[in-house]
Amino acid sequence: MWIQFNNAFLSIVENRDNKLELLVRARIKGDIEEIFPEADVFEDESADYRYRAFISKAKVAERMTLKMKEINYGNFKNSVKETNRKNAYGNVWMELRKLQK
Repeated sequence: MWIQFNNAFLSIVENRDNKLELLVRARIKGDIEEIFPEADVFEDESADYRYRAFISKAKVAERMTLKMKEINYGNFKNSVKETNRKNAYGNVWMELRKLQK
């Protein structure tokens, strides 16, 4: 699952070795900590997502619920402050828009 926040982009997949955990991954240093400040983040320079943390499914679900309750904007793209992130998200938006019929 890819999740775009206005201050972080995460890829979340199942931990192959522990079905009660998820592997939360990021390409930008600090993105995991923006959403999970208590996470024990490690770096894998050979991985497609360099920054990683194992987090329980329950904690991820709890935090996603909280983040949804915190939404206070009417336009997601305009809520993104960091220029490089805003541009990247805009590119994703444009590509996905092509799928709309």
